[in-house]
Amino acid sequence: MNRISLLVVHCSATPANRDIGVTEIRAMHKARGWRDIGYHYVIRRDGTLEKGRADTVMGAHVAGHNANSLGICLVGGVKPDMTAETNFTAEQYAALEQLLDTLAARHPAARICGHRDLSPDRNGNGKVEPGEWVKACPTFDVASWWTERKGAR
Repeated sequence: MNRISLLVVHCSATPANRDIGVTEIRAMHKARGWRDIGYHYVIRRDGTLEKGRADTVMGAHVAGHNANSLGICLVGGVKPDMTAETNFTAEQYAALEQLLDTLAARHPAARICGHRDLSPDRNGNGKVEPGEWVKACPTFDVASWWTERKGAR
């Protein structure tokens, strides 16, 4: 792994009533032919934090950025019809905040962002806008949420 410059938040793209964790996501990723689960961390619906890949092992969660990032997956993120929905629990947000505090302390130069923020800037204006997102993942603006959380302390 290179130096960590990104802490990337994802969603599992599963409905809110489907509480899965590392075991299930690992099985889904291996079924796709991957070596292991793509994420370093998974936060279940009740806020339980589960460890995926070791932080020293390159993840498989965002093309072009895996060598310098850690991937965090919030379980949920879609409606039953599989369209994007911000449906994360208060417990998940609390666990995410605590995890990001810890990881940001270990990697102070790392940018905290959502998967969608790493989509290509197709119009070249220096900003990835909603029409350019490859995916809506994780369905909320992680950078703004993080800035608000830090300001609330």
